[in-house]
Amino acid sequence: MMIMPRPLALALGLLLAVGPSAYAAEPAGDEIAAADTASEALPLDELRTFAEVFGRIKTDYVESVADGELLESAIRGMLAGLDPHSAYLDAEEYRDLRVGTSGEFGGLGIEVGMENGFVKVIAPIDDTPAQRAGLRAGDLIVRIDHKPVKGMSLNDAVELMRGEPGTEVVLMLMREGEEAPLELTLERAVIQVESVRSRVLEPGYGYVRIAHFQSRTAEDMTAAIETLKAGETPLAGLVLDLRNNPGGVLNSAVGVSDAFLTGGLIVYTQGRDPSSRLDFKAGPDDVLDGAPLVVLVNGGSASASEIVAGALQDQRRAIVMGAQTFGKGSVQTIVPVDDETALKLTTARYYTPSGRSIQAQGISPDILLERGEFRPLAGASVEPLKEADLVRHLDDPDEDGTVPVEADEPAEAATTESLDAEVEPTPLRARDDYQLLEALNVLKGVNILGRSRAD
Repeated sequence: MMIMPRPLALALGLLLAVGPSAYAAEPAGDEIAAADTASEALPLDELRTFAEVFGRIKTDYVESVADGELLESAIRGMLAGLDPHSAYLDAEEYRDLRVGTSGEFGGLGIEVGMENGFVKVIAPIDDTPAQRAGLRAGDLIVRIDHKPVKGMSLNDAVELMRGEPGTEVVLMLMREGEEAPLELTLERAVIQVESVRSRVLEPGYGYVRIAHFQSRTAEDMTAAIETLKAGETPLAGLVLDLRNNPGGVLNSAVGVSDAFLTGGLIVYTQGRDPSSRLDFKAGPDDVLDGAPLVVLVNGGSASASEIVAGALQDQRRAIVMGAQTFGKGSVQTIVPVDDETALKLTTARYYTPSGRSIQAQGISPDILLERGEFRPLAGASVEPLKEADLVRHLDDPDEDGTVPVEADEPAEAATTESLDAEVEPTPLRARDDYQLLEALNVLKGVNILGRSRAD
């Protein structure tokens, strides 16, 4: 139960007594003085209206409703009317929030928000039912198990999507570019979020994917990069993939940014009070030792992802490629009400080092890469003509001036097998991930340009 200050409690007590069929006795003199003191800070007319509505519901609603249920609904409505991210967390919701930042929870694996009364997909989480079913950032969920979501709170909609692992849920959604609604059936599962994954793209070029910012993301990413650096070929560049990363813990975003910077501002938050500004600055060490960095983002990159992209972009430490990000630049603070419940309250906005607001704007990439599917053309029936095909073409002599002698066919086959055995890892193909291939090409170009300037 929430304990209110005495003037507020007294004022509410007086107002709640004045219902459509009940009147309070005249208060004593000391009570009047206390109420006068409370009225200096309290909107008494609005509280009187609240008390009137409360009284009407208690006396005239078709079914009896407990006082606690009514007041909790009033609190939820008060917070929901502020912005899409502020909310009241009951015991179960508060517990789920704490579990979600630790890396394992049940459901579909989807980060959502509210837009115009519908549930909007911010991003599907990697290797989850939502991603495997093909949900995309920006999809609007209009029905859950054939129940319209219009008018539901976000918490109620999320509760419908949750359930026992192995059970199914049907989602109807609207997608940009599709004329008719899409209906997808997903099987619920226990979601275990692997925050950081890494691999070698080509010798000398690494790839790190951050799916969600959790409490240990910065440490896990640094360890992954150290493993890449320990390979046979020195690390000449890195792609940091933040696509469809819905955000997470602020301190992790700061830690990830700090890993690539050698100083300066990473991000600052500013609340309503001018004195509430909070700056986050980088330390002196760069885990890549200055090697080129490309950050991939898209419309599903939100919140903490935008902090990282904005910091590295403003400090000219990385090239940001992809699409405009989601634009969630507000800070939510978890304020415990008691041991079991809490408020999730928007208390500030994020700003990049140059002072740009992320809220409702997002991060614009340095190089725009439209989302699309790469399909190689079918093989041509006639091979293009080359110099070697011309009659009486000149041969390319070896360094000693002799013309190379054609190798016997078996020797050529043996050489090919040897070269194939040395190809590690498998080359990245455009059809697999066009945007990632473009990021890799940019890294190569930066290195080639750097060598040219050095020469």
